[in-house]
Amino acid sequence: MAVDKSKAAQFKHVSYLWDDGKIPADEVDNFIQRSNWLGADLRLTNYAGGNTSVKVKETDPLSGEPADVLWVKGSGGDLGTLTMGGCASLYLDKFYALEKLYKGKAHEDEMVGYLPHCTFNLNKTAASIDTPLHAFLPHKHVDHLHPDAIIALAACKDGEKVVADLFEGQLGWVPWQRPGFDLGLKLRECHQRNPKARGIVLGGHGLFTWGDTSKSCYENTLEVIEKAAHFLEERAKKVKFFGGKVRDSLPAERRRAQALQIMPVLRGLTSSVKKTIGHFRDDAPVLEFLESKDLEKLAATGTSCPDHFLRTKRCPVVLPLAPDADPTTEDARGKLEAQFAKYREDYAAYYERCKHPDSPALRPPDPVILLWPGVGLFSFAKDKQTSRVSAEFYVNAINVMRGAESCGGYVAISEQEAFNIEYWALEEAKLRRMPPEQALARRVALVTGSASGIGKAIAERLSKEGACVVIADLNLEAAEKTAQEINARTPERAVAVKADVTNGEAVAAAFGEAALAFGAVDLIVNNAGLSLSRSLAETSEKDWDLQYDVMPRGTFLVSREAAKQFERQKLGGDILIIASKNGVVAQPNNIAYGTAKAAQLHQIRLLAAELGPKGIRVNGINPDAVVKGSGIFASGWGADRAKTYGIKEDQLPAFYASRTLLNKEIEPADIANAAFVLAGPDLGKTTGQVLNVDGGLAPAFMR
Repeated sequence: MAVDKSKAAQFKHVSYLWDDGKIPADEVDNFIQRSNWLGADLRLTNYAGGNTSVKVKETDPLSGEPADVLWVKGSGGDLGTLTMGGCASLYLDKFYALEKLYKGKAHEDEMVGYLPHCTFNLNKTAASIDTPLHAFLPHKHVDHLHPDAIIALAACKDGEKVVADLFEGQLGWVPWQRPGFDLGLKLRECHQRNPKARGIVLGGHGLFTWGDTSKSCYENTLEVIEKAAHFLEERAKKVKFFGGKVRDSLPAERRRAQALQIMPVLRGLTSSVKKTIGHFRDDAPVLEFLESKDLEKLAATGTSCPDHFLRTKRCPVVLPLAPDADPTTEDARGKLEAQFAKYREDYAAYYERCKHPDSPALRPPDPVILLWPGVGLFSFAKDKQTSRVSAEFYVNAINVMRGAESCGGYVAISEQEAFNIEYWALEEAKLRRMPPEQALARRVALVTGSASGIGKAIAERLSKEGACVVIADLNLEAAEKTAQEINARTPERAVAVKADVTNGEAVAAAFGEAALAFGAVDLIVNNAGLSLSRSLAETSEKDWDLQYDVMPRGTFLVSREAAKQFERQKLGGDILIIASKNGVVAQPNNIAYGTAKAAQLHQIRLLAAELGPKGIRVNGINPDAVVKGSGIFASGWGADRAKTYGIKEDQLPAFYASRTLLNKEIEPADIANAAFVLAGPDLGKTTGQVLNVDGGLAPAFMR
């Protein structure tokens, strides 16, 4: 079996993915497959938004008797990747009995505490606040989604009438209120008034649809959304969106160049409480909005759907810069700093106007969404995924405003109701349940020479500790492989860039790519290196220049570019230099490499002295004899050193270990551990220092 092509052809605005051949026999597995297909199309619902359910007969594990059970997507998670482990299961009879305990809307948050008492079969997945919305609708299968097309109708001035006329009474309407027990009762009442309805629209929020089978529910959902999207498409032919176009955007390459320049500045300005990670997009929906007459008015009006503003804040910042302005000048920065200060002041005033006696404390007042007319949309949040998803949600909000404007005018949720959602005690409880942030969370590290060996080990360790990492290497293919390996373990944690550390323009380009990917960098690891073991007579000028170009010059160029980016974001920074015991210990046949490493060691002292007053720490690591996984040893250095010592190459690890006080072989992971210690939070007042990782080599003791 395959997707019914004739059925799929009926849909233009949504993707029909139903495949009878891939439907599991088990009803719960069936509902999960439906959920995955719905979540695969972001036109149907936002990432991590919406929920689905099925009501089934299960065998009670205690009595052995049949029991009516609700399976519903649990708190958090995403429909597109939903599994049974992400679903809550509840005895329906126990849930319905809760109505006897319900004391009214003012007390509905108390009902959340009763949901665990309804758990079927000791399921550990927490039931979400949306559970009553599914339980009280008398249908086997229920979908609750947030499609842009439906929210546009739900957020327009006369939304109830527009929906009633378009769907000829087939959709019920419930005015906006927060999800919870009371809303579940309101949905039930609406259904009782409209028993033949195929769904319900919740004002300003989203859509509920249902069916007797998973397939009929799926097709009903798609048909309703398709009809709304087609209606908006026809309306679009008759209106000028957002008041019409009043400005032009820069060409794509210029937009990208401007984004590279401003990202570090914006990252600094959005990190007044905690550091942020950035994202940039400049696709067609964004540019249409940014080019429009009503940009400032609609941006200030705020978003409507709670799923949107919980991730974007109600309102964005529209940057006060011309598209072609240089954002790094003192004048531009002054304008931006003044605007951000005003945003924080306004956000604090909004909190004071709307807070309740038991409201949680003021959250970080920095904006999440930043709009630069003529350039694009910037978003900043706690990590890359959250930042990217926040941008996606604001584009959803743009689409909603676009559609609502074509139907008589866009209406946002009220300020007070937005606050009630943003500072809802249940939302606060959800935030508090989040695991603590990792040691290097919100940090961005650029590691040179990190496609293999020591650099790769460092990048992997930093990423495991929460940092976003830029795999910078001359071998782009190998760098991309390393980034893919890291992202396979932790998605959206790494990017690969080509970096020739001997070329200033190439270094600047690598930092630009890092800024575009994550906002900027705040931790640099100068690791790129190579070595040629030659006697004085055998060392050519080319040998000498190559090693000096890659190491002292490369460290200089990378550190210089890092300092520029640190200065733009004004958040301080860290520079690590991977030197070598060869910069301290004199050995034969090592003139170029040894002096190059000695130069790197002195750079640590010089850079620490110069950059310390700017909050930038500079430290180093002196490894010795890292044979395993080493690109340097594999490229001929190992054979040359073995010849120098009169041993076989495969005897090098044991030879090097035997000359140390600890009699231990040094591995890339050991250097990575040292890098984490120096870059981590526990040595925040250490700079200008060098940490030996050599197993205890007395001649290399720093003195």
